Amino acid sequence: MQAATMDPAEEPPSMLWGLDPIFSAFARLYVRDILQMTESIQVPGIYFYNLHPIYKVDVLGTVVYKREREDFFCYGVDDGTGVINCLCWKNDLFKQEGDPTKSGGKHSDGAQGGFSLVAELEKLRQAQQDRCRLEIGELLRVRGPVKTSRQQREIMASTYYKVNDPMMAVQIAWMIEVPQLYRQCYDKPLKLQSIATGDSAISLLSKAKNIIRDFLKQKSVTRFRPYDVQDLLQPLTSSQPQTASADQEPVAGPSACQQLQQLLKETLQILQDEGTVYRKVISQDEVYHVTEHDKDLLIAVKDIIREDSKREKYAEKGCHILHILSAVRQRYSINVSKAALELVLKSLECNSDIVSTSDSHYIVF
Repeated sequence: MQAATMDPAEEPPSMLWGLDPIFSAFARLYVRDILQMTESIQVPGIYFYNLHPIYKVDVLGTVVYKREREDFFCYGVDDGTGVINCLCWKNDLFKQEGDPTKSGGKHSDGAQGGFSLVAELEKLRQAQQDRCRLEIGELLRVRGPVKTSRQQREIMASTYYKVNDPMMAVQIAWMIEVPQLYRQCYDKPLKLQSIATGDSAISLLSKAKNIIRDFLKQKSVTRFRPYDVQDLLQPLTSSQPQTASADQEPVAGPSACQQLQQLLKETLQILQDEGTVYRKVISQDEVYHVTEHDKDLLIAVKDIIREDSKREKYAEKGCHILHILSAVRQRYSINVSKAALELVLKSLECNSDIVSTSDSHYIVF
């Protein structure tokens, strides 16, 4: 095949490739897409799928042809979308042929009836041969970098082995997982420039979250409204530069007040997602309760565990966290999240009010 190359104008700068998590992972692409990927102009051996830089892949398919040499196997792997060559090198243990006891005969004689190191090494070598020497029709999983040799796209295997899948469970799981990866990752073009310029926004949110969290901890705040903490974030918005291109007229953007309100809204949402704060009642009056300082919530959770642990169903292992969450939402507030409940349980356990009997199960101490 003729290796397609990418237009240098469209290719993202190589210094930004590391921002794409797919770049450092084994991409589970279909063989068809591996064969059709465009090669980088900047760095030969790097390929692009939807602007995602890729150099190593993970493939599962059926062996449709094989060729063996002294140092390697060459398998043709078909995953249903295409066939690709996989060059699989033999390691030193695999290439040891003949009688393994020649160099260690005395050790094997002395180990009769007991543990024999030579015999175990032979078993290991035989097991490795069984996993790495495949026949046509058998299932192979291979991982490694993609190379183009003699105008042929192939995989230089770093790991490969035969997959025993009589019930087709592995293949079914693969066919379910790979389309999900395409929808969630591979088919979404990654705008690396946006990520690079978006670091400042992430840093700003992180600073805002830490400022509010430190304030709630230092002042032992139990509940608050947004306007109580809004002024704390004022320095962050006032320090943001307002720039315009030299060849463009300034464009009206959000005012400082709007930026502050948006920053506060996003920060409070992050704190809610982490369980640090929650809203007991959703109403126009935005009142946020600080989870670890809400004594009513702590008492409610402790009472639920104490009462329900007396039931025969929970007497032995205690109450599971999902049962506690359901009970809290029914008896206290429907807006308590799992993250908030985990913080409450951690606080109660640190105070020795409850103990965890096993993973995610709790009883009153």
